[in-house]
Amino acid sequence: MKNFGVSLSIAILMVACSNGGGAQATGNASEEMQAANDISPIDRKPFDITAIASFDEPWAMTFLPDGRMLVSEKAGKLQLVDAKGQKTEISGVPDVDYGGQGGFGDIVLAPDFATSNMVYLSWVESGDKDTRGAVVGRAKLQLQGQKPALKNLETIWTQKPKVSGKGHYSHRIVFSPDGQYLFIGSGERQKFDPAQDMASNLGKIVRLYPDGSVPKDNPFVDKEGALPEIWSLGHRNILGVAFDSEGRLWNQEMGPKDGDELNLVQRGANYGYPIVSEGDHYDGKKIPNHDTRPEFEAPKVAWVPTIAPSGLIIYSGEMFPAWQGSAFIGGLASQALIRVSFDGGTAKEADRFLMGNRIREVEQGPDGAIYVLEDGEGGRMLKLTPAS
Repeated sequence: MKNFGVSLSIAILMVACSNGGGAQATGNASEEMQAANDISPIDRKPFDITAIASFDEPWAMTFLPDGRMLVSEKAGKLQLVDAKGQKTEISGVPDVDYGGQGGFGDIVLAPDFATSNMVYLSWVESGDKDTRGAVVGRAKLQLQGQKPALKNLETIWTQKPKVSGKGHYSHRIVFSPDGQYLFIGSGERQKFDPAQDMASNLGKIVRLYPDGSVPKDNPFVDKEGALPEIWSLGHRNILGVAFDSEGRLWNQEMGPKDGDELNLVQRGANYGYPIVSEGDHYDGKKIPNHDTRPEFEAPKVAWVPTIAPSGLIIYSGEMFPAWQGSAFIGGLASQALIRVSFDGGTAKEADRFLMGNRIREVEQGPDGAIYVLEDGEGGRMLKLTPAS
């Protein structure tokens, strides 16, 4: 796949270099410009791409108030990264159970970070008898001096129960816009039925106060046999959570074989997995679609075939004004950045930008640029700015 921004830049450079070169040089420049114009529209991107740094299996990123970035690496490292891509490893990161889809996960700033220096992070820890599960903790980020570190790390939430296997931890985290509540995506750990089991927090989105305590107005606080932290249920593998400008919570999650979902997350709602899905089981067993069971909330967008979504933002920056209010989702198997547009409570895929690599994470920078992390060893951080 050609990069239109790079091709066009080369063409412009050749035009500039040929100004004194006579008719032959001008002709060559014209050919280059024509070549740029001949790129298929599917390869044209409305942004330039700048590589900032590369990492070992990057998983999540967030921005500090001074513009530097925190990037988690799945095997258990947290990197402090400046605008030029210089990296400094942060000490005090918890030990992680690394393997499969597990390891170090999300990283976000506390709403009061400016005064508390608190960060929230997720990771996978081991349990008894070859079991494991995701946890969320918080710590103070110490940046003074030459050796940045996490201090006073405490765990505030744990997946229950810990189970065997190394998939579908999800462990994406987001704060409500008012900063009062912490939402955590908890995957069903490839065990299917726990997504409907109210005594388990697997396959759920949970809602907590920032200290890990449970709000008394959660929907299932008074339901016998239900964990009071549950906000919604019937989810599969939640790999993106974000609030829009109206304060609505959205999540994207991987379906089974196809049927990836973008959901508007409602208080107490059941999204149906594994009873319903727009996809089917990998062994070929059919799963009824959502329209067969109207008591379950249907996705606002479903992808068949799969995009394998990972990372989610609702864009609000000034750098791409036409995209304000759009969602951006990273694509793993689809190796794409997907834009979703909204019209009230409806949504649809509006653009799919082929990136040539698996995209693990999407974030908005303080200046309104869009940043993505490529997946895997050597995964790059890419900054997307309007095409020059």
